[in-house]
Amino acid sequence: MMATGKIYTDDEQNCPICLGQFKQPRQLPCAHTFCQSCLQSFITTEATQHKKLSCIRCPVCRQIASPATRDKPTSEWASLFPANTLLQSILPSKSKVDRLCDACSSENVSALAEGFCAICKEAMCSDCVKFHRKQKQLKNHHVIRMEELTGNMENVLKYAEGFTCTEHGGEDIKFYCRDHKLACCAICFLHSHKTCSQVIDLKEELSTLLHEMKPEEITDELSKITTHLIKFMEINDSNISDLESQVNGLTDQIADTRKKINSILDDLEKKVKTEGFRIYKEQSIMKSEENHQCLALLHAVRNSYFLFETVLKYGSDIQRFLMTEKIKLQLPPYYRQIKESFEVTNTTTVMLESAPLVESILLLSSSETGMILSKTQSNTLSILSRKPTRDCQVERLDIKDIEVPGGCEPFYTGITFLPFGKVMLADCNNKQCILLSPSYQFLACYKLIGNPADICVVDNEEVALTIPSQNKIQILSVRNNAISNVNLITTKHWCYGIADAGKGKMFVTGHSGNGKCQLSLITVNGDVQSSFQYDVLNGNWNYVASNCARTRVYITMQGRDSVFCFSMDGTKLFTYSHSILRKPFGISVDRDDNIFVLGYNSNVIHQISPEGSLLQLITNGVPNNPRAICFSKQRDVFLVTNESERRKIYVYQLI
Repeated sequence: MMATGKIYTDDEQNCPICLGQFKQPRQLPCAHTFCQSCLQSFITTEATQHKKLSCIRCPVCRQIASPATRDKPTSEWASLFPANTLLQSILPSKSKVDRLCDACSSENVSALAEGFCAICKEAMCSDCVKFHRKQKQLKNHHVIRMEELTGNMENVLKYAEGFTCTEHGGEDIKFYCRDHKLACCAICFLHSHKTCSQVIDLKEELSTLLHEMKPEEITDELSKITTHLIKFMEINDSNISDLESQVNGLTDQIADTRKKINSILDDLEKKVKTEGFRIYKEQSIMKSEENHQCLALLHAVRNSYFLFETVLKYGSDIQRFLMTEKIKLQLPPYYRQIKESFEVTNTTTVMLESAPLVESILLLSSSETGMILSKTQSNTLSILSRKPTRDCQVERLDIKDIEVPGGCEPFYTGITFLPFGKVMLADCNNKQCILLSPSYQFLACYKLIGNPADICVVDNEEVALTIPSQNKIQILSVRNNAISNVNLITTKHWCYGIADAGKGKMFVTGHSGNGKCQLSLITVNGDVQSSFQYDVLNGNWNYVASNCARTRVYITMQGRDSVFCFSMDGTKLFTYSHSILRKPFGISVDRDDNIFVLGYNSNVIHQISPEGSLLQLITNGVPNNPRAICFSKQRDVFLVTNESERRKIYVYQLI
């Protein structure tokens, strides 16, 4: 019994939502594409769950996407996203799916396309073609028959020449921002990249950019992701089949035993059938759903792979470069989704645990004769696509001098990355938090109720800051460049370090008195879900970080020059100390769960393995008295604040 059915071939381009061939494909800003009707169904579902829907998240990578006109009803949002004209043009050459008229489709009318305007980049029905040719201002437009596109990839790409901006439909891509690694139109430049330091003209620098391209690496990574996703589904399918065979085998085992003790084993057989097939049914449903989600991601990856290969083979230089940049941006979300959902396969088996002495069965009740056991074994599928961080070298990229409003010299005791590369700082001296752009330019500030100590992200649009002097945690909303207060939580004890615990929760360090430090798991609503205390002598817990799976916490301890690692139940797993780790403060974790710790008095950064062993000491380019550190796992970049040059943040990269 197979859960997934067939695995699609490379030649098929399928919607990640319905898993069928595209119909009226619409493209989100992240470059992922969906059928218009599928996207609209997704938006409608989101709208029913949120009273005021201002944006959606891509079903594949979860990046925020907003329609060009938000005042339209949500029932029309899908049609407001730009059509993927390149994919629309390619599809007729790969299949016999009829292309619809773009103009009529915008009016929710389905009409077969018979012509394609090479200037407007639109497919048109016969009526629209006639109207197009009658317009005086359009008489020089070249309209070709749809048949000329079918099967001719060179023509498809020729008439798709000049990619346009997905956020500002119709605007040509003219610039490339090296700070954000994004291609942009003139409107994007004015609105979002005006303060960036490295914005270049695409035409002038195209030869340099093409020289920097490494298409073979992207092709290799897309192939690895494809292989990984297929392997994940194959294991699930195989396990479903094995489970059915195992359950049937248990029934046969009971039948053999029944020859001697048939009357008592009747109840046990029922138990095997009910419990065993219940497990099989539950696991089959669960794994089929996992495979459906995995297949959806696989289609998105295949679509990326197909478009990338097509543009590389037939596209112009600018198309090859722009498509390369698009695909580069898609890779981190693919790896993140695999990390979150498809890295570990859970293989379930069933077995019969019988009483040790068969002779005693006659003396036992049916409930004592045996039970169905279900065992799940996890195996990690590694695609080994990126260099392990323990093998990377650390390079200091830049030093940013952050000038911000305030009566005193700033002192950044906490720092964190926000989604999409923005940064937020906790300014202890001025009782405020500072919002920076991805290029570390000042955007906004917000006055707090007291002097902040540490900061972390608790949701895509919310951050939390500890205010130790008042035993408070302040929750703020960060939308676009506007900061507003959401909640103010009062803690029972003094609080200091804070870290994201996932799903709107925070790990918070503090001191409960009587020589005991405390770690609490707190929701953004202020509910303490769990906590544990630890006896310490001559020291305090400071900063805290957690591993990617939120199963471990790492805490720096002032006074003991150590880093403590605990499991969620308060069991101490290890203590790390070193002769040149003096007064450890800031702590963060990279994408491979390696730990980075700042030695405040020793001016050294320690990279520690998840098991607590030293990987490397980083001494070059480290400022005096480093204080706080945060890691961007998507870009392998981390930031460090310090107390000797309080306005500056140091930017490092793993290479």
